[in-house]
Amino acid sequence: MSRPKEHDEHTAAALLNAAERVVAEDGAAGLSVRRVADDAGTTTRAVYSVFGSKEALVVALGARAFDLLGSSVGSVPQTTDPRDDLVQAGLVFRRFAREHPALFQIAIQRVDVSAEEGQGFADAGFRALAVLEDRIARLGESGQLGGRAVGSAVWEFHALCEGLAVLEARCLLRNDEAEALWVDALSALVRGWDSTESSRSATALSRAIDSADPR
Repeated sequence: MSRPKEHDEHTAAALLNAAERVVAEDGAAGLSVRRVADDAGTTTRAVYSVFGSKEALVVALGARAFDLLGSSVGSVPQTTDPRDDLVQAGLVFRRFAREHPALFQIAIQRVDVSAEEGQGFADAGFRALAVLEDRIARLGESGQLGGRAVGSAVWEFHALCEGLAVLEARCLLRNDEAEALWVDALSALVRGWDSTESSRSATALSRAIDSADPR
């Protein structure tokens, strides 16, 4: 008869919650196995048993961030207006950044995260990105991307969301002011993709990429 596991998924979840709190207080640089264990009311042995190392704990936090973000964006209802749906997906990104600043710092901004640690949760990032790609692809299918590739639009949208999240975190904006700013900026980007000037820019970009020397 096999021995029951001493530490299960509940322990892992509790440790990740504790790690997120530690990072929220002192950043990823302040993360340690001892602090996480103390915060979770357990031992360092439990941390090593579940994750193996502090670096693996950081990887798990990054994966949690992207899994949460991807599932949240995926839960946004799809209506007959894919542009408004995408704006709503952007507001989901905003809620993620506000409610999980530590996860935003680790997964999106990579503050005090090594290249090896970042690579460890890269697959989770690609999964989350695929959810956003599906949403933006709907605009492409309806001719609302101005001729640009879905991949280009994905990075433009992501960059705007990340920038807005950083701006909101640094500025003393009222909640209603910040949300209005997000809606206006995201709407301008999404609807601007389908404009004449935007289409010309997308065509010029495609030509520049096609003519670039691969060497």
